[in-house]
Amino acid sequence: MTRAAHPQLTFADLEFIRQGVDMDENLKKISEFLDTQPGVLEMVRQDLQRGLKNPKTGRKGLTPEQTLRSYVLRRIKNWDYRELRERIADGLSLRRFTCFYSSPVPKKHKAFNDAFNKLRPPTIQAINDLVVRGAVALGLEDGSKLRTDTTVGETDIHHPTDNTLLWDVVRVVTRLVGRLGKLLPKGIAGFTNHTRLARRRMQEIQRMAAKERHDQQEEKYRELIRTTEQVVGNARQVLKKTKDVHVVDVMEDIAIQELRRMIEHYSQLGDRVIDQTRRRVLKGEQVPANEKIYSIFETHTDLIKRGKIQKPIEFGHKIFLAESARGLITEYRVLNGNPSDQIHVKPSLDHHKAVFGRVPDLYSADRGFFTEENIQECKKAGVKLVCIPQCGGKRSSEPEAFEKSPAFKKGQRFRAGIEGRISVLFRGRGMKRCPDEGRERFELFVGACVLANNLMIIAQLLIQKEKRQKKAA
Repeated sequence: MTRAAHPQLTFADLEFIRQGVDMDENLKKISEFLDTQPGVLEMVRQDLQRGLKNPKTGRKGLTPEQTLRSYVLRRIKNWDYRELRERIADGLSLRRFTCFYSSPVPKKHKAFNDAFNKLRPPTIQAINDLVVRGAVALGLEDGSKLRTDTTVGETDIHHPTDNTLLWDVVRVVTRLVGRLGKLLPKGIAGFTNHTRLARRRMQEIQRMAAKERHDQQEEKYRELIRTTEQVVGNARQVLKKTKDVHVVDVMEDIAIQELRRMIEHYSQLGDRVIDQTRRRVLKGEQVPANEKIYSIFETHTDLIKRGKIQKPIEFGHKIFLAESARGLITEYRVLNGNPSDQIHVKPSLDHHKAVFGRVPDLYSADRGFFTEENIQECKKAGVKLVCIPQCGGKRSSEPEAFEKSPAFKKGQRFRAGIEGRISVLFRGRGMKRCPDEGRERFELFVGACVLANNLMIIAQLLIQKEKRQKKAA
């Protein structure tokens, strides 16, 4: 059950308000802006009540307003759940921003985690769209310029090698079988712990010099693969023996069935890791990237190659971003695999037209987006100036063409990508590496970073607008 949408203010709250205990200027503007967007809270409410038979009964939880504002605050400050709970509980201004006021803040940070996990990626994307449209309605953005780029958000995994993946399978499956044995009345007999052997083989492979790999690597891999196959096979034998086992305690029985499901899940992943290691190391086969698994914990992870010298290979997901002239991210997408940047030009123009009712006067992107078809597509759509540097061939004259165009203003610098905005998302909002597990929560994480960025931009624009009005008056 969620709490009342607008809890009654106490005399203590009114006294603090009278004394002028106020929020940070940016948070205050964000709060005022969110107050003008009632549709946002309704979306959050629907997600919080999803799956509940009767939302009006049961233990009281966070309200939609408290959930959304705490969700935004966490990404603005780039805090973890524990720090978020402690800061809200200790700070009067943050209590006001998150609408807790003098009501009790949950004693455990898990309450925030549970509430945030009920939100869905489409909901956060729809909220972002509403926020951008709200900025347009306030006259903060006119959609005259559009800059696009792609970046990579990493998943929370270690650098994947075949030997470390095999070691992960052995240790995880062995640990789960051990937990299952503690819950069963008679325990589990016949399952041998091979974690020490597997760890030694993994470390021997990891520490090999380049000269040693040619002669010794294959034999060590055979031993590690053999050990992993034995552990996975023994785990499946355990599952067969415990198929019909049930205990009197209902909660313990549920835990047993969940452990059995997890053992089967990681055993299947172990089969995939064994297969790709055998094909690559023992048979010398070039395994396609889409057939590989890079983590048994984050199976959705993609291998991304963008030609970066400092980081030639990245593990995570490619993210498309579209930025307006004021710094608002008007569109974002978490992509599958490593598609070419060239395919995003037309969809980004269509989305921009749907949001602003017009195509941008200026469309810019880096050289990865360049094709003659994309240039012609932009001109055909009505874009006055297309700034996409040519990829290969003769050097084009975009800066000169830019200065002669009607969209040019004196003192304006030519810039194609949105590296500055990406840096803000990575350093300020924590989008560089997602700490959450699963593809859905990765998309939710990216959406939260974008939402925090847009709200901060809107707050700064409102402050600037207010100062201009005061100066004019």
